[in-house]
This record gives sequence, structure tokens and C-alpha cells, in this order.
Amino acid sequence: MKTLILLRHAKSGYDDPLLRDFDRPLNDRGRRAAMKVGQWLGAAIKRGEMPDPALVFASPAVRVRQTIEGLEAGMRRPLAPVYEGRIYLSSSATLVELVAGFSDEFSSAMLVGHNPGLEDLLLELVPPGGASAALRAEAEIKYPTATLARLDIAIERWAQIDGGRAELTKFVRPRDLDPSLGPDD
Repeated sequence: MKTLILLRHAKSGYDDPLLRDFDRPLNDRGRRAAMKVGQWLGAAIKRGEMPDPALVFASPAVRVRQTIEGLEAGMRRPLAPVYEGRIYLSSSATLVELVAGFSDEFSSAMLVGHNPGLEDLLLELVPPGGASAALRAEAEIKYPTATLARLDIAIERWAQIDGGRAELTKFVRPRDLDPSLGPDD
């Protein structure tokens, strides 16, 4: 069994029209959401509800880096992410390829990136119906910024990711933790 945690970057700003998309920073709500999700994740790990992601791969975009900083502040510990350029605005196919290359010594891993790639990956790996039906339906409607998803995948090796059938066991939106943090516009 492998566990893949997906985290979409927190809400970013569009205040400076001269900034490249890659360089957009988080806005105030995004910073608060990243910290709140980090607090939730840290507590969930301590309670045994979430695995501690020993392997973290992330897009190098500014908004993702700042999301991770907020997550770390909320968790009160570093995550030591590997920044991987292929994650920036990637397709689900690229994300599957990346995950398939993870070392099997890790039973859990986290991807921090962007939509539509993360949402498409979730919908590709989690079949409709079954135990995940309600959470999958929520993700299908919208995968908001700073939302964390836990996928438990019945595989022994990460290379089997594409053939695995994942169960979506958590879909935590910032607004679920603090109503002032949502919904997305």
C-alpha cells in the first residue's frame, strides 16, 4: 500500500500585471490557508490520521514555495521538498510519470502543485463509485486552492501507480477548517 498526498498551492495574487505567472506570490488569504492546512496536517499526523510524508516533490513556482513555507510554519517543522520543474503546470500524465519514479523505500509521498494537473490526477486514480464516491464528487466539482487530498493506493511499488486503484480517504479544503478561508471565487 502506498499513500499519495496531493496539495494544491494556496490562493495567489494577481495584483501585478507585469509578473510572470511563475512569479505570482500568495495573497493574504493564501498565506492564512497554507498555515491552517499545515496546522491540521501536523495534528492529523500526531493523531495517526495521516502519514508523515517522508518524500515531498513540489513545483518551483513562487506560490508553491510560499505554500510550503506556510505549511511548514503550521506544522512547526520543515518538509525538505524537492523542487521539480516538471510539476509546474503539468498534465496528469507527467505527474503519473514523476510518481512512478519515486523510490519504493517511501510508503507515503506528497505532491504540491497546480490545477488542472492535480485535479486530473486525482480523478484519474480514484474510480467513480465505491467508498470514495462522496469525496470524489466533491473533488470533481472543484479542487480549491490549498486543498489537501489523501489517496491510498493498493500498489506495492510506485511504478504501478497508473494501474493502481486509489481510494480517496481525505479531501480537506481550507474552508472546512476555517469558513473565512473560502469558497474560492
